[in-house]
Amino acid sequence: MTSSTKPSTSNPSWFTPKRLLMIFCMINMLNYVDRGAIASNGVNGSLGTCSETGICTSGSGLQGDFNLNNFQDGVLSSAFMVGLLVASPIFAALAKSHNPFRLIGVGLSVWTFATAGCGCSFDFFSITFCRMLVGVGEASFISLAAPYIDDNAPAAQKTAWLAMFYMCIPTGVALGYVYGGIVGSNFNWRYAFWGEAFLMLPFAVLGFVVKPLQLKGFACTDSNKILTSTEETSSLIEEPSSIDDRVFITSDEATKLSATSKLANQSSGYLKDLKVLFLDKVYLVNILGYISYNFVIGAYSYWGPKAGYNIYHMSNADLLFGGVTIICGVLGTLAGGLILDNMNATISNAFKLLAGATFLGAIFCFSAFLFRSLYVFIALFTVGELLVFATQAPVNYVSLHCVRPSLRPLSMAISTVSIHIFGDVPSSPLVGILQDRVNNWRVTSLTLTSVLFVAAGIWFIGIFLNSLDMSNEDNENEVCAINRANIKPLLEQSIDGSPGESINEAADATAEA
Repeated sequence: MTSSTKPSTSNPSWFTPKRLLMIFCMINMLNYVDRGAIASNGVNGSLGTCSETGICTSGSGLQGDFNLNNFQDGVLSSAFMVGLLVASPIFAALAKSHNPFRLIGVGLSVWTFATAGCGCSFDFFSITFCRMLVGVGEASFISLAAPYIDDNAPAAQKTAWLAMFYMCIPTGVALGYVYGGIVGSNFNWRYAFWGEAFLMLPFAVLGFVVKPLQLKGFACTDSNKILTSTEETSSLIEEPSSIDDRVFITSDEATKLSATSKLANQSSGYLKDLKVLFLDKVYLVNILGYISYNFVIGAYSYWGPKAGYNIYHMSNADLLFGGVTIICGVLGTLAGGLILDNMNATISNAFKLLAGATFLGAIFCFSAFLFRSLYVFIALFTVGELLVFATQAPVNYVSLHCVRPSLRPLSMAISTVSIHIFGDVPSSPLVGILQDRVNNWRVTSLTLTSVLFVAAGIWFIGIFLNSLDMSNEDNENEVCAINRANIKPLLEQSIDGSPGESINEAADATAEA
């Protein structure tokens, strides 16, 4: 193709890999700042009380303003989780037909408006609805961010980059406690939500104004081209002569497609993808171990301060458990990623690290509750938490690499849904039931901690499975997948400092060759 007929090229994306990681970490931290803020005393507040002498004090925070009982207050957290769990698989499925980067922009926009809506809510039902939408908004980011990081991280540092991303979870929650407490106490709880929306707005806008990044395993899409369903693409590959006529259809032709037929194709593809995931032994073992692990971590975060107060009579149990969780969460998560990279990041090595770290962590945590000395407990429990948090990056590495690239968003979505539905959501009430029966927090804590041995055992099985890295299996779009090196200029400049060639230029060069 001559230069006169070569189509005009667009500028490379503003994103570099490091910028992408930094921005995604900031977004992830904001998501968890919101979770910490709504649980803080400054935002959540308390109900008004009246003493026996008739002296009454007014309530504070949203609980006081809306006169919420403890059940209604707890529903706010569940409402958020409902939106997250329902929308995560939906966004993962939509990534098949829409640019995943734009979907993140849509999700962050929903999150921004929903968070602002929380600040404008006027009763229990309005804020519950807004909390559900906050979960919907976060769902797109949770499903799609990790695959983008995995695509753009240096080959020798993929797990370390994932670790930096997931390190933002405990950090964000801790900052949320502080942020919510300061804003709620000095201004009003509504300002905390409005501040979050203001901080997220630039990231939501960025998802629409910059050139969208492509995700490995997904076809290039633009306003004039829509990729047909996976089934149609597969059949067309067998008939090369008709690819140019059938793989891409114009927008005018697309409008003639029956909505019913389109929905049926998407549903069929989604069900087939689910079947692939649920028949993958490596994926199932990884998720079952993650569920068991999250069962313990979820109950620790909810019941830990109360158990510590009752067993060791801590006067500052909230501060102690919060501080241990933050420090161990950050250091343990980073250490897990760095260790796996130094081990040579493979699925088998990830399972070895998961099983070993969880088993050792379970021993330290279990031993901690056996001792009556507070100082011995703190020392042993801190080491145990460091080991237990080292699993965060490896477990997500397995979820990303045991499936084809096109299944990664759905893999992350199902992982998120599973660990919450079967893990931390039921664990807190079940531990409460156990405590009601035995009435001994030491016995209850030891019983809960023993589940970590189950998680370690499940992940130990994964070491012996035939685990192939599927991260380079897809080639669904010839233009996008001609050469991964051609995608690099979308993220950073070439060695000489000049902008790299665009995908269109790469495609034209290939055609000329």
